Amino acid sequence: MAEDSALSEFKLGVKLLRKGEPGEAFQYLRHAAELDQKNPYYLSFLGVSVARSQRKWAAAVELCEKALSLRRNEAQLYLNLAEVYLSAGQRDDAVAVLDKGLIYFGADARIKRARANLGKRRSPVLPFLDRGHILNRSLGKLRRRVSG
Repeated sequence: MAEDSALSEFKLGVKLLRKGEPGEAFQYLRHAAELDQKNPYYLSFLGVSVARSQRKWAAAVELCEKALSLRRNEAQLYLNLAEVYLSAGQRDDAVAVLDKGLIYFGADARIKRARANLGKRRSPVLPFLDRGHILNRSLGKLRRRVSG
């Protein structure tokens, strides 16, 4: 019986998210996740609602990453985590998640579309250093600010 209740709460929460009402959706998704704490979909969509409604990026990322650790073979979980990263202003992390999703689900049109919308990355400012090196990251941010 609790499973049915959790599923109906989840469906209503997702419907509200799609309608652009993340605050309302949060209540239903939180309740669904409380009823079934091992369901990765409930956790992942709860993370999206936390990001959209409360702007608590760390909590939202944690929920989505936990969901992904429970079930790595579901494309929607990668999309949700990428959305949370984008909402938090962490574009590079969103790109990395979608690239990882493409490795597992190369044929998934949703992941391809989301990745294409983020565009291509520019080459590192200092190509002889790793992309994640502090100089490349700092100079890349500066280059982005200057180029608009």
